[in-house]
Amino acid sequence: MDLPKTPLDLLPLDLPQGEPWGYALAQGLLKAPWAWRALRPTPGVLDLIRQDLEALYLELGRLREAYPLGSLGERPPHPAEEEALKALLTRDPEALVAALKTHGPWPFALYRAFRFDGALHPIPRPRLPREDGLVGYEDQLRALRENARRFLEGKPALHTLLYGARGTGKSTAAKSLLHLEGVRMVEVEPRALSQLEGLLETLGQLPHRLFLFLDDLSLDPEDEAFHHLKALLEGSLEGPPENVLLLATSNRRHLVRRQGENPLPGADPTSWDELQDTLALAERFGLVLTFPPFDQALYLKAVAHHLGRPLTEEEKKEALRFALNRGFSGRVARQFAKTLA
Repeated sequence: MDLPKTPLDLLPLDLPQGEPWGYALAQGLLKAPWAWRALRPTPGVLDLIRQDLEALYLELGRLREAYPLGSLGERPPHPAEEEALKALLTRDPEALVAALKTHGPWPFALYRAFRFDGALHPIPRPRLPREDGLVGYEDQLRALRENARRFLEGKPALHTLLYGARGTGKSTAAKSLLHLEGVRMVEVEPRALSQLEGLLETLGQLPHRLFLFLDDLSLDPEDEAFHHLKALLEGSLEGPPENVLLLATSNRRHLVRRQGENPLPGADPTSWDELQDTLALAERFGLVLTFPPFDQALYLKAVAHHLGRPLTEEEKKEALRFALNRGFSGRVARQFAKTLA
């Protein structure tokens, strides 16, 4: 177990307000080698936890006496930290197991947003979009959030695909789900799609319900990652566990970069089969929400929304000039509004 030994070891840690040594060791318990096994404890695992609690209780006393310190953290303690610290102070392995079953091991015990690039990285303070930041897509947002709420409540919910032109707010809509209570989200980088099976095996052990966010998908049927995702969506033995919902965005309806004409049946069997694979992948998303391009009126409405006031006639002309080489989109509207703010 990797634990702090000196005050300098505390500085890189994301500690809460309060006496730092206790919370540092409490975090160590959430990261312990047996933390995942504690989700399904055996008598031997409980013995290991009990031994570590006894040793860490003595170590906590030594550290507090050798290096008395005031609070180093700026945030309030998370319930998982408080429960782990209480289990440490009472040397109660059953209480620590209960905390792990409720909150999960680190980093899931403390954080709600994560990035996966082959390794999992918590995002302590994710930058969330404004809840009212999207204009013109109210029906899509309503459907997206209703599906998300059903999932969070343990009701049947659908894997979701958001598709449309660039800059229309698909990624913003997906990330806005983090405003909902209880949401946890893992954003998977494209190069890590081939490693989804191991990630899903980990996520499936957690007490939480999580969104697996796949942003800007544009896959080729010849790419190995395409077949990993297709297998996940088609109900293979390696499919998503029931506590994970896929949430993807794409600039293309069928997710695949493709040049030339769509092949006709029989004209080119290989190309035809690839096209059918592509269509089958898109159809595996039970909820498909379209984000159509902005027109001029919606673009100007979005600019006014971001400014919080109506536009003057001169500002409308400036806004249209700004979009001349950029196109009409929510992203461009937001950028122009910043020039007037």
